[in-house]
Order: sequence, then structure tokens, then C-alpha cells
Amino acid sequence: MIVLFTDFGLNGPYVGQMKAVLNCEAPGIPVIDLFADAPVYNIQANAFLLASYALGFPPRTVFLAVIDPGVGSGQRPPVVVESHGCVFVGPGNGLFDVLCKRDETSRQWEILWRPEELSASFHGRDLFAPVAAQLAVGGEPRMRPLPIDQARIARLPEELAEVIYIDHFGNLITGIRASALPEHATLYYRGSEVPRVRTFAEAPPGCPLCYENSNGLLEVAVNQGAAASLFEAKVGDAVAVT
Repeated sequence: MIVLFTDFGLNGPYVGQMKAVLNCEAPGIPVIDLFADAPVYNIQANAFLLASYALGFPPRTVFLAVIDPGVGSGQRPPVVVESHGCVFVGPGNGLFDVLCKRDETSRQWEILWRPEELSASFHGRDLFAPVAAQLAVGGEPRMRPLPIDQARIARLPEELAEVIYIDHFGNLITGIRASALPEHATLYYRGSEVPRVRTFAEAPPGCPLCYENSNGLLEVAVNQGAAASLFEAKVGDAVAVT
């Protein structure tokens, strides 16, 4: 299968244009929408988000992941990364660094293949989608091995103590894995202690809480409410854990 992870949004033509390419180049291969509303331009937040949500997919899944504020500039190579048993296609701008940090067996290649026509502003459609399709059907696009930037990866924090995504319910997903914290750890957000629970029902309706979400990340929520509204939250807000 091919899984889409982008900041393109569902309003407008961009995701549909990429899907049209995938349908032509890899007919019959399922295409799954994972995120179309990933935090816009935010490479670091998306690196942590992708690293957590990619783990729920079977081996050899091809991820078409495009968070690319430097598109067309030549500032980053187009890459294919093999990590955690899956394949990731997208810009080599740090988006796959957390995956590589958490899997020492990760490998990377620079994409040398180019289409006959390559726009300066939409490599997701013109370059990355065709390569993802080729890989999904067992093809071998022209590539060469590219060393992983170990120095850049080493500078990454183990956990990102920030809000990295706000979902449809107004829940605030952080870049902190719950498994990295002791059970008695306390989370603070916007200067307030947020009680840690296992289920929403452990907090009264309208009250804030934090819990381990279904993908293993700490998440701030409000039982039957929206934490995003209560806290006037935004992606990039710092959280603190003691």
C-alpha cells in the first residue's frame, strides 16, 4: 500500500493530483490518507509525528511524505529512506530524521530519476509520487546510496516537548512518548498541571487531562470538550514534564 503524509490540506487540488499520478503509475495499489493536515511547513514536528504514526503499518508499506517548504530550491535532495521495515519517499530535509534516529539499521538513497517535466513548486506530484508508485509495484527508480546525516540526527531530542498536532476533537498531541516517562511524571501546559489518566472517563466532563494516546504519545485533552479552545493552543506550544 501507499500511505500519504502531507501538509497540503484536503481543500484544493493537491492531494487529488498526487492520487491521480499514483493511480496511473500503480493501478490497483491501495492509497491510504494518513495526514493531509500535518502542521504546515513544520519539519521537526512532522518528523516526530511521522515516526510515531508510521509504526502501525505493515512491512514494505511505501510512505509518500511531503513536508517541503524548500521545494524547488535545491537545498535538499529528494530521498528514499528504508526504516522500521517500511519505505519513505520525500524531501531529505530532516523529515525522516526521527525515524532514522530510532532505527540504527535505516538506509537512505538519493533519487536520481527525473520526469520529463518537473515543476519548481510541486515535487510531490511530479517527482515523489511517481517514485513512490514505482517502488510500490516493485520497480527500481534510479537512485544512489546517500549517507544519513548522523551529526544532525544526534542533535535531535529524544522526545519533543511540544504540541505537534491538534486533531479534529481539539486534542493536543505532543512529541513525547508515554513509554519514556515514569508513571508518576506530571505534565504541565500553559502553567497548569494536567492530571494524567488512562481513560477520558477518569476526568469529569469539561476537565482537562493527559493520557497515552493510541499511538503511544502523550496527549492533552478535555473530557467531552476541546483542549485547543480551552487553552487557546497552537502547534509548537511547549509542554513541561516533571
